[in-house]
Amino acid sequence: TSEPITEGLVSLLEPFIDTVVICTMTALVIVITGQLMLDPATGQYLTEGGKIQTIGDTSGVGLTSAAFASAFSWFPYLLAFAVILFAFSTMISWSYYGLKAWTYLFGEGKTAELVFKLMFCLFVVIGAAANLGPVIDFSDAAIFAMAVVNITGLYFLMPIVKRELDSFMERIRSGEIRKFKD
Repeated sequence: TSEPITEGLVSLLEPFIDTVVICTMTALVIVITGQLMLDPATGQYLTEGGKIQTIGDTSGVGLTSAAFASAFSWFPYLLAFAVILFAFSTMISWSYYGLKAWTYLFGEGKTAELVFKLMFCLFVVIGAAANLGPVIDFSDAAIFAMAVVNITGLYFLMPIVKRELDSFMERIRSGEIRKFKD
């Protein structure tokens, strides 16, 4: 598209659907299906070490799977398939983002790209073989470092983005940009 503002507006939709809709629905299913342990005397959730106790001491995908399985016996298979697709698509997208960042830092060329691809494959194997905790900690630290740089850049670009958004909205109001095509 020739309008960066439309790209920004569309890109707001995915985090909303993922975070607000999907996560809220998943949390509601976990709560409604009774996967969280309650104290019969008080009716409050049981906690240990600041963590709510669950039936079977499950968490994450296992907890989600157990919650949905209580209503649909076939759902764990669907969830396993979805998790595999999510993991695969995440690896593809992060390899692409990483390669773009790598070529921005070190220049384009077959050698630079090959070095990145080999390093990426090596780290995929190391990450798959390592304990999950340190892998998640490392990825969280890397994402935080990228976020700091990007948020700082966004702060300084804010006046330009605001000006472009105002211009775009004014062109929509004036009819210069139509909301839909005939």
